[in-house]
Amino acid sequence: MTHNALAMMLDEMWVDYISMTPHAQKIVDLLAAKGETIINDHIALRTFNHPSVNINVLSKPFLELGYQRKGKYEFEEKQLDATHFEHEDKALPKIFISELRLESFSQSLQAKIDELIESVDKEVWANPKLSYSGRPWELSRQEYELLKEESEYCAWVAALGYRPNHFTIFVNALKNFSELSDLNQFLKEEGFSLNNSGGEIKGSKAVFLEQSSTLADSTEVRLSDDTLRIPSCYFEFAKRYVMENGELYQGFVAKSADKIFESTEGSQ
Repeated sequence: MTHNALAMMLDEMWVDYISMTPHAQKIVDLLAAKGETIINDHIALRTFNHPSVNINVLSKPFLELGYQRKGKYEFEEKQLDATHFEHEDKALPKIFISELRLESFSQSLQAKIDELIESVDKEVWANPKLSYSGRPWELSRQEYELLKEESEYCAWVAALGYRPNHFTIFVNALKNFSELSDLNQFLKEEGFSLNNSGGEIKGSKAVFLEQSSTLADSTEVRLSDDTLRIPSCYFEFAKRYVMENGELYQGFVAKSADKIFESTEGSQ
Protein backbone atom coordinates (compact mmCIF):
# COMPACT_ATOMS: atom_id res chain seq x y z
CA MET A 1 0.00 0.00 0.00
CA THR A 2 2.85 2.36 0.93
CA HIS A 3 4.56 1.80 -2.40
CA ASN A 4 1.29 2.47 -4.26
CA ALA A 5 0.76 5.70 -2.31
CA LEU A 6 4.30 6.82 -3.11
CA ALA A 7 3.95 5.94 -6.81
CA MET A 8 0.72 7.96 -6.93
CA MET A 9 2.38 10.92 -5.21
CA LEU A 10 5.33 10.91 -7.65
CA ASP A 11 2.95 10.63 -10.62
CA GLU A 12 0.88 13.56 -9.36
CA MET A 13 4.05 15.61 -8.84
CA TRP A 14 5.03 14.91 -12.46
CA VAL A 15 1.60 16.02 -13.72
CA ASP A 16 1.89 19.29 -11.79
CA TYR A 17 5.46 19.76 -13.01
CA ILE A 18 4.74 19.34 -16.73
CA SER A 19 1.76 21.69 -16.44
CA MET A 20 4.37 24.33 -15.55
CA THR A 21 7.15 22.91 -17.74
CA PRO A 22 5.74 21.71 -21.08
CA HIS A 23 9.21 21.47 -22.62
CA ALA A 24 10.06 18.64 -20.17
CA GLN A 25 7.37 16.42 -21.70
CA LYS A 26 8.65 17.31 -25.18
CA ILE A 27 12.16 16.19 -24.21
CA VAL A 28 10.84 12.93 -22.72
CA ASP A 29 8.88 12.28 -25.92
CA LEU A 30 11.92 13.01 -28.11
CA LEU A 31 14.09 10.62 -26.10
CA ALA A 32 11.38 7.95 -26.01
CA ALA A 33 11.20 8.16 -29.82
CA LYS A 34 14.91 7.24 -29.84
CA GLY A 35 14.16 4.16 -27.76
CA GLU A 36 15.22 5.58 -24.41
CA THR A 37 13.73 4.60 -21.07
CA ILE A 38 13.71 7.62 -18.77
CA ILE A 39 14.79 7.20 -15.15
CA ASN A 40 14.31 10.13 -12.81
CA ASP A 41 17.41 10.88 -10.73
CA HIS A 42 15.85 13.41 -8.35
CA ILE A 43 13.04 15.88 -7.76
CA ALA A 44 13.81 19.31 -6.28
CA LEU A 45 11.54 21.32 -4.00
CA ARG A 46 11.91 24.87 -2.66
CA THR A 47 10.73 26.42 0.61
CA PHE A 48 11.60 28.82 3.45
CA ASN A 49 13.26 27.99 6.77
CA HIS A 50 10.11 29.14 8.57
CA PRO A 51 9.08 26.54 11.22
CA SER A 52 5.63 26.12 9.62
CA VAL A 53 7.01 25.01 6.25
CA ASN A 54 10.73 24.27 6.48
CA ILE A 55 12.57 21.18 5.21
CA ASN A 56 11.34 19.14 8.19
CA VAL A 57 7.71 19.92 7.32
CA LEU A 58 8.05 19.42 3.57
CA SER A 59 9.95 16.13 3.97
CA LYS A 60 7.51 14.53 6.44
CA PRO A 61 5.26 12.79 3.84
CA PHE A 62 8.35 11.38 2.10
CA LEU A 63 9.85 10.08 5.35
CA GLU A 64 6.52 8.40 6.15
CA LEU A 65 6.69 6.66 2.75
CA GLY A 66 10.14 5.18 3.27
CA TYR A 67 12.60 7.96 2.43
CA GLN A 68 15.63 8.59 4.64
CA ARG A 69 17.54 11.80 5.30
CA LYS A 70 20.99 11.77 3.65
CA GLY A 71 23.32 14.63 2.61
CA LYS A 72 23.17 18.25 3.82
CA TYR A 73 24.36 21.24 1.76
CA GLU A 74 24.97 24.97 2.20
CA PHE A 75 24.71 27.67 -0.46
CA GLU A 76 26.27 30.80 0.98
CA GLU A 77 25.83 33.01 -2.10
CA LYS A 78 22.07 32.43 -2.29
CA GLN A 79 21.58 31.98 1.46
CA LEU A 80 20.10 28.50 1.15
CA ASP A 81 20.41 25.22 3.01
CA ALA A 82 19.37 21.88 1.56
CA THR A 83 18.96 18.21 2.41
CA HIS A 84 18.54 15.27 0.09
CA PHE A 85 16.53 12.15 0.85
CA GLU A 86 16.82 8.64 -0.59
CA HIS A 87 14.45 5.68 -0.64
CA GLU A 88 15.65 2.15 0.08
CA ASP A 89 14.25 1.30 -3.36
CA LYS A 90 17.04 2.82 -5.44
CA ALA A 91 14.80 2.87 -8.53
CA LEU A 92 12.88 5.73 -6.92
CA PRO A 93 14.09 9.31 -7.35
CA LYS A 94 15.98 11.15 -4.66
CA ILE A 95 14.19 14.16 -3.15
CA PHE A 96 16.25 17.37 -2.85
CA ILE A 97 14.68 20.08 -0.64
CA SER A 98 16.20 23.53 -0.24
CA GLU A 99 15.10 26.33 2.10
CA LEU A 100 15.84 30.06 2.13
CA ARG A 101 17.54 31.49 5.24
CA LEU A 102 15.00 34.22 5.93
CA GLU A 103 17.15 35.77 8.67
CA SER A 104 19.78 36.65 6.04
CA PHE A 105 17.43 39.15 4.38
CA SER A 106 15.79 42.46 5.27
CA GLN A 107 13.26 42.85 8.05
CA SER A 108 10.65 43.78 5.44
CA LEU A 109 11.21 40.55 3.48
CA GLN A 110 11.05 38.48 6.67
CA ALA A 111 7.87 40.26 7.75
CA LYS A 112 6.23 39.71 4.36
CA ILE A 113 7.02 35.97 4.30
CA ASP A 114 5.78 35.65 7.91
CA GLU A 115 2.59 37.44 6.89
CA LEU A 116 2.04 35.16 3.88
CA ILE A 117 2.60 32.00 5.91
CA GLU A 118 0.45 33.17 8.83
CA SER A 119 -2.42 33.93 6.43
CA VAL A 120 -2.75 30.22 5.63
CA ASP A 121 -4.78 27.71 7.65
CA LYS A 122 -2.45 25.46 9.62
CA GLU A 123 -4.14 22.37 8.12
CA VAL A 124 -2.51 23.24 4.78
CA TRP A 125 0.97 22.56 6.16
CA ALA A 126 -0.13 19.07 7.29
CA ASN A 127 -1.41 18.13 3.83
CA PRO A 128 0.63 15.13 2.52
CA LYS A 129 0.28 16.69 -0.95
CA LEU A 130 1.82 19.98 0.21
CA SER A 131 4.86 19.62 -2.07
CA TYR A 132 2.67 19.97 -5.17
CA SER A 133 -0.26 21.99 -3.82
CA GLY A 134 0.64 25.30 -5.45
CA ARG A 135 0.48 28.76 -3.87
CA PRO A 136 -1.64 28.87 -0.70
CA TRP A 137 -1.62 32.66 -0.16
CA GLU A 138 -2.53 35.87 -1.98
CA LEU A 139 0.31 37.93 -3.44
CA SER A 140 0.30 41.31 -5.20
CA ARG A 141 2.54 42.34 -8.06
CA GLN A 142 4.31 44.94 -5.92
CA GLU A 143 5.00 42.34 -3.23
CA TYR A 144 6.42 39.97 -5.85
CA GLU A 145 8.68 42.67 -7.29
CA LEU A 146 9.97 43.73 -3.87
CA LEU A 147 10.81 40.14 -2.91
CA LYS A 148 12.54 39.59 -6.26
CA GLU A 149 14.81 42.58 -5.65
CA GLU A 150 16.35 40.70 -2.73
CA SER A 151 16.04 37.07 -3.85
CA GLU A 152 14.82 35.51 -7.09
CA TYR A 153 14.39 32.24 -5.17
CA CYS A 154 12.16 33.95 -2.57
CA ALA A 155 9.98 35.57 -5.25
CA TRP A 156 9.68 32.23 -7.09
CA VAL A 157 8.32 30.43 -4.02
CA ALA A 158 6.08 33.37 -3.11
CA ALA A 159 4.54 33.45 -6.61
CA LEU A 160 4.40 29.74 -7.50
CA GLY A 161 4.11 28.16 -4.08
CA TYR A 162 4.79 24.49 -3.45
CA ARG A 163 5.55 22.37 -6.49
CA PRO A 164 8.51 20.55 -8.05
CA ASN A 165 11.10 23.04 -9.21
CA HIS A 166 12.66 20.41 -11.45
CA PHE A 167 12.80 16.74 -12.31
CA THR A 168 16.07 15.21 -13.49
CA ILE A 169 16.97 12.67 -16.16
CA PHE A 170 19.52 10.07 -14.99
CA VAL A 171 21.91 10.21 -17.95
CA ASN A 172 23.69 6.96 -16.99
CA ALA A 173 20.55 5.04 -18.01
CA LEU A 174 20.44 6.49 -21.54
CA LYS A 175 21.64 4.23 -24.37
CA ASN A 176 22.27 6.82 -27.09
CA PHE A 177 24.09 9.45 -25.02
CA SER A 178 27.13 8.18 -23.16
CA GLU A 179 28.30 11.73 -22.42
CA LEU A 180 26.30 14.61 -20.98
CA SER A 181 27.79 16.86 -23.67
CA ASP A 182 26.23 14.63 -26.35
CA LEU A 183 22.79 14.98 -24.75
CA ASN A 184 23.25 18.75 -24.44
CA GLN A 185 24.16 19.02 -28.12
CA PHE A 186 21.10 16.98 -29.13
CA LEU A 187 18.81 19.20 -27.05
CA LYS A 188 20.26 22.40 -28.51
CA GLU A 189 19.83 21.05 -32.02
CA GLU A 190 16.19 20.40 -31.14
CA GLY A 191 15.77 24.04 -30.12
CA PHE A 192 16.00 23.87 -26.33
CA SER A 193 17.86 26.58 -24.38
CA LEU A 194 20.36 25.46 -21.76
CA ASN A 195 21.59 27.19 -18.61
CA ASN A 196 25.13 28.48 -19.28
CA SER A 197 25.76 29.98 -15.84
CA GLY A 198 29.08 28.58 -14.66
CA GLY A 199 29.41 26.67 -17.94
CA GLU A 200 26.94 24.42 -19.70
CA ILE A 201 28.09 21.41 -17.67
CA LYS A 202 28.37 21.93 -13.92
CA GLY A 203 30.68 19.61 -12.00
CA SER A 204 33.02 16.97 -13.39
CA LYS A 205 34.13 13.37 -13.11
CA ALA A 206 36.52 14.53 -10.36
CA VAL A 207 33.57 15.35 -8.08
CA PHE A 208 31.63 12.28 -9.35
CA LEU A 209 28.73 14.32 -10.73
CA GLU A 210 28.03 16.29 -13.90
CA GLN A 211 24.82 18.31 -14.29
CA SER A 212 23.20 20.48 -16.92
CA SER A 213 19.73 21.95 -17.26
CA THR A 214 17.36 23.76 -19.55
CA LEU A 215 16.31 27.31 -18.83
CA ALA A 216 12.94 27.51 -17.13
CA ASP A 217 9.72 27.70 -19.08
CA SER A 218 7.55 30.72 -18.33
CA THR A 219 4.02 30.67 -17.01
CA GLU A 220 1.25 33.18 -16.37
CA VAL A 221 0.59 33.66 -12.67
CA ARG A 222 -2.59 35.26 -11.39
CA LEU A 223 -1.69 37.63 -8.60
CA SER A 224 -4.21 39.46 -6.41
CA ASP A 225 -4.10 42.57 -8.61
CA ASP A 226 -2.48 41.50 -11.88
CA THR A 227 -1.45 38.65 -14.15
CA LEU A 228 2.28 38.24 -14.59
CA ARG A 229 4.40 35.97 -16.78
CA ILE A 230 7.39 34.65 -14.84
CA PRO A 231 9.96 31.82 -15.13
CA SER A 232 8.49 28.54 -13.87
CA CYS A 233 10.42 25.25 -13.81
CA TYR A 234 13.22 23.56 -15.71
CA PHE A 235 14.52 20.09 -16.63
CA GLU A 236 17.84 18.83 -15.31
CA PHE A 237 20.22 16.12 -16.53
CA ALA A 238 22.65 14.33 -14.21
CA LYS A 239 25.50 11.92 -14.91
CA ARG A 240 26.95 10.16 -11.88
CA TYR A 241 30.36 8.53 -11.56
CA VAL A 242 31.74 5.62 -9.54
CA MET A 243 33.71 6.59 -6.42
CA GLU A 244 36.95 5.00 -5.19
CA ASN A 245 34.93 2.53 -3.11
CA GLY A 246 33.25 1.20 -6.27
CA GLU A 247 29.84 2.72 -5.49
CA LEU A 248 28.00 5.21 -7.66
CA TYR A 249 27.99 8.69 -6.11
CA GLN A 250 24.48 9.55 -4.88
CA GLY A 251 24.98 13.00 -3.37
CA PHE A 252 25.06 16.53 -4.74
CA VAL A 253 27.78 19.14 -5.28
CA ALA A 254 26.91 22.51 -3.73
CA LYS A 255 29.08 24.52 -6.13
CA SER A 256 27.30 22.96 -9.12
CA ALA A 257 23.80 23.16 -7.67
CA ASP A 258 24.38 26.84 -6.91
CA LYS A 259 24.52 27.53 -10.66
CA ILE A 260 21.66 25.13 -11.45
CA PHE A 261 19.41 27.28 -9.21
CA GLU A 262 19.90 30.08 -11.74
CA SER A 263 17.91 28.14 -14.35
CA THR A 264 14.82 30.02 -13.13
CA GLU A 265 16.43 33.41 -13.76
CA GLY A 266 15.87 33.11 -17.52
CA SER A 267 13.17 31.30 -19.50
CA GLN A 268 12.66 29.22 -22.62
